Amino acid sequence: MNAMRANRIILLLAVLLLAGCGHTRVVKPPREAATGPHGATPPPVRVSQPKYGATVVVQRGQTVYRIATENGITPLDLALWNDIPPPYTIYPGQRLRLYPKNDRDSQAPAPSPGQAQGGSRPPAASSAPTAPAPAPAPAPAPAAPVSTLHWQWPADGSVVATFQPGDPTRQGVDIAGKAGQPVRAAADGVVVYSGNGLVGYGELIIVKHNDQWLSAYGHNRARLVNEGALVKAGQQIAEMGHTGTNRDMLHFEIRYNGKPVDPLQYLPKR
Repeated sequence: MNAMRANRIILLLAVLLLAGCGHTRVVKPPREAATGPHGATPPPVRVSQPKYGATVVVQRGQTVYRIATENGITPLDLALWNDIPPPYTIYPGQRLRLYPKNDRDSQAPAPSPGQAQGGSRPPAASSAPTAPAPAPAPAPAPAAPVSTLHWQWPADGSVVATFQPGDPTRQGVDIAGKAGQPVRAAADGVVVYSGNGLVGYGELIIVKHNDQWLSAYGHNRARLVNEGALVKAGQQIAEMGHTGTNRDMLHFEIRYNGKPVDPLQYLPKR
C-alpha cells in the first residue's frame, strides 16, 4: 500500500512539473471593424453634385445610369430632375438638365420677421382675432406647349389608346391598322434613332424636328430609313407591324424637351 501511494505521489509531481515547463498563450481574434464585416469600410453614401446651368444631349447608346455616373449624379436624381418616368427611357437628341428644376429658388432663405416689417423687432401681437385665410384656388392644368410645326397623322386607322399624363405605359397614342401599311413622318426632321434596342417599343424610329420637338414611331414591321436621314412630312419611314406588342398598330409619341405630350393636341382633327 505504501509503495502504491508513493508511486501516485511521484506521478502527480511529474504532471505538475511538465505543466510548469509549458507556456500558455491566449490568442485574441482580430477585432472586427465597427464599420463592416472583414474589416471593410462601407463606401460612403453617394450624394449628387448638381451642375447648375449645365445640360447634356443624349447620344446613341447612352442610358440614364451612364449619364448620371459620368456627371457625379445618382440615376434617380437625374430621372427626377428631368421628369423621366420608369422605365427611365431616354432618346438620342434629348436634352437633360444636370441640376434640379427651380432648386435655387427653393433654397432662398426666408426673411426674418424684423426684415419683413422693415425693422429689427417683430411686430407686437394683436389681441384682435384674425380671420382664417381663404383656401387657395386649385392650380390650373399647365397649358400644352405651343408648336409651330405642321403635324400630320403618321398612319391611317383608329386610335385605340390615348395619352395619359403620368402613366409610363400611355405616353402617346396607339393607332390600329394592318401589317405592312405605311407609317409616315409626322413632320419634317432628321432620323436620330432607327433600331430595336429600347425595350417595349419593338422596331422603333425617332425623328428630331428641332431642338425641342421629337416624334417616335414604335412596333413597326420594317424600318425604311437609317439614322441621319432627312425626312419630309408625309414621307413613308416604316411599315406597320406588331413587334413588341400583340397586335398590328403604331405607337406614336410627340415629345417636347424630352417630355411626352398629348399627340391629339397637335395632330389635325379628323
